[in-house]
Amino acid sequence: MRRLIMIMILLQTIGIAGFGQENNKPTPAVTNIAGVEYPRILSDLKVEFRFKAPTAQKVQIDLGKMYDMIRDEQGVWTVTTDPQVPGFHYYSLVIDGVKVADPASESFFGTGRMSSAIDIPEKGTDFYDLKNVPHGSLSSKYYFSKVTNSWRHLFIYTPPGYDVNAKIKYPTVYIQHGGGEDERGWAVQGKADIILDNLIAQGKAKPMIVIISNGNVSSGKGGYSNEAMAAFKEEMTQNIVPFIDKNYRTLAYAQHRALCGLSMGGGQSFYAGLGNLNVFSSVGIFSSGIFGGIASPTGKSFDAEKEMPGLLSNSNAFNQKLKLLYISVGEQDPRLAYTKAAVSKFRESGLKVEFASFQGDHEWQVWRKSLHDFAQRVFK
Repeated sequence: MRRLIMIMILLQTIGIAGFGQENNKPTPAVTNIAGVEYPRILSDLKVEFRFKAPTAQKVQIDLGKMYDMIRDEQGVWTVTTDPQVPGFHYYSLVIDGVKVADPASESFFGTGRMSSAIDIPEKGTDFYDLKNVPHGSLSSKYYFSKVTNSWRHLFIYTPPGYDVNAKIKYPTVYIQHGGGEDERGWAVQGKADIILDNLIAQGKAKPMIVIISNGNVSSGKGGYSNEAMAAFKEEMTQNIVPFIDKNYRTLAYAQHRALCGLSMGGGQSFYAGLGNLNVFSSVGIFSSGIFGGIASPTGKSFDAEKEMPGLLSNSNAFNQKLKLLYISVGEQDPRLAYTKAAVSKFRESGLKVEFASFQGDHEWQVWRKSLHDFAQRVFK
């Protein structure tokens, strides 16, 4: 765990500042092992890969599409990709048909396994860059779960000044990862702590405590099944929230609690958040497939009234308890049309919904922007 935290600090310290777009020089990816030159990013956002494997017969890069690498006389394989969309992209080396992690890259848990990744910078976007502002703390904690009868792990972000004035209490945001991920997602790939540091320093978000937990509860797995959602709901309300309220200086009332998440975590936020408005008054749903269509993990159309009785027929009751219902999605995400349709139906029923869409598909750049936007709206 100490190594994980050191990797997180290293990645965040490197940041994306200094990217060589202006001088047109190739720049090593910030996700590389320290001191390693390749993969490197060109000014047009193409990526150069280099890998030494003298005995390999075929080497490829799997980065959204397969790129065949070319071997020189010294057994060094190289390739330059197409221009990449800004954001965080998992990739693999494919050596003679076997997918492996690139030893030049840090590894991240985010595709149901440890994978290499490359973070492509977005010009003019710096809200998740490390800056000269007061910084909070990201701590690692264990708690005992009566749901799984085991010790479980989470990360807690406390804002700047938390350790200075012991009399101040804070609102809390519980934020969930997606399928194939765990609590490391928002702590590492999502850069949640840096996003909050920058917003708080600018006065755009209230100082808050952010809890990043593992949503894979049912049989150690996540998912959208009734069993998985019920297990998560119980874990969140019966174990995690009480643990945080007992051990941190929280404003321990529903109006000061929010639950949000991406993809699978957005579905969890829908069910556990809207289904527990005595616990949470704000709910954020980022890029979720619960709204049906081709992006639905269940393959079923979305019946809001069936899934959450009263949401449409008695929307005023939800409005009275909800301070914020926020829904976001990527503009290139196949979930976009179904999400917009759901938002329209919610609004037609009288339910108050705040909606946002961002450039990108189903990936971390959209989710970073979603948190950045949500954090500015919550607790207002």
